[in-house]
Amino acid sequence: MQRFDVLVVGAGPAGSSTAIHLARAGARVLLSDKAVFPRDKPCGGGLTGRALKRIPVDPSPVVERDIDRFQLRLRYGSSFTRGHDEPLIRMTQRRRLDAFLLEHAAAAGAVVRDGTRVEALDVDDAGITALVGGETVRADVLVGADGANGVVARSAGLGEGIVRGVALEGNVPLAALRGDLERTAVIELAVLPGGYGWVFPKGDHANLGVGGWGSEGPRLRDHLARLAHAHGVAFEAVTDLRGHRLPMRRLGTPAGAGRVLLVGDAAGLVDPLSGDGMYEAFVSARLAADAIVVGDLDGYSAALSAALDRHAAASWAAKRAFDRYPRTVFAAARAPGVFRVVAGLLCGEVAHPADARGVARGPLKLIARLAG
Repeated sequence: MQRFDVLVVGAGPAGSSTAIHLARAGARVLLSDKAVFPRDKPCGGGLTGRALKRIPVDPSPVVERDIDRFQLRLRYGSSFTRGHDEPLIRMTQRRRLDAFLLEHAAAAGAVVRDGTRVEALDVDDAGITALVGGETVRADVLVGADGANGVVARSAGLGEGIVRGVALEGNVPLAALRGDLERTAVIELAVLPGGYGWVFPKGDHANLGVGGWGSEGPRLRDHLARLAHAHGVAFEAVTDLRGHRLPMRRLGTPAGAGRVLLVGDAAGLVDPLSGDGMYEAFVSARLAADAIVVGDLDGYSAALSAALDRHAAASWAAKRAFDRYPRTVFAAARAPGVFRVVAGLLCGEVAHPADARGVARGPLKLIARLAG
């Protein structure tokens, strides 16, 4: 029987990042995933500036395009475009990013087993016993990084307090789209309840997607077809269609119990407004690793709330406001100074919309009031 300090289940960005931090700190880490890497994963594939400040390695080798402009459009009608003097998002593909992070986890000293399913988990006061790829493994701590439908949260009695959204995405050749999207991401607002549509240019293709409340699941194909048509592409031309859940944590929901900690999507750490979870994945990975290294597992949930809840509360409020009053919020979003604040949030230079100064304060306060 092999023994480890930590068993990390799931080798996406949160799991591999946790393993990197732990291995660098000298912990004996087993990182397992049922998939064989590289593998595709549904995701827009954008790394915001604030996420880049938390990622444990330089992702430049797998970045395909830098985005410094946003076009926002309301219900496929009125639109405006704003730019920034530095990249707001670095575009990659999860197939490449996740394999890259997994390689760095192995290089840091973690034992990596991809293509290996965790078939049984037993958690008690003495530690963790798991059947990993048919082999019994013991560990002191278990980290769940196995996504929105993972087995770790269920085994530990966690996962309550998470709201489920849904998304559907696919790819088209970049040259097939209307307009110049070389460095521009398009956001289609109020085209489905609880979310938006997007067009994200990558290397030789663009990722098209729609995401919203879980109740929109049966209508996602129709929503994506309308998005494709609005950009001059037949729905039949969209390839690599993939659906996925968007787990959004209610504020204060615990992400740990005893010897089990959850990170990334497994903890419901998707931003309610943007649907992005990269920043949250990297923050939770760092905090989980720190808690394990110093032996303060009970303090992890509180540390996570302290790091994320203030921003998440603002995202929940803006999401409610967009759902209720899309035209008013769209008008507020295009007001002078507001995009500068948005860019600051994306780049990690502004922690919260309430920290904004100058002409943007009025429109942002209006959005907060509309959230009720």
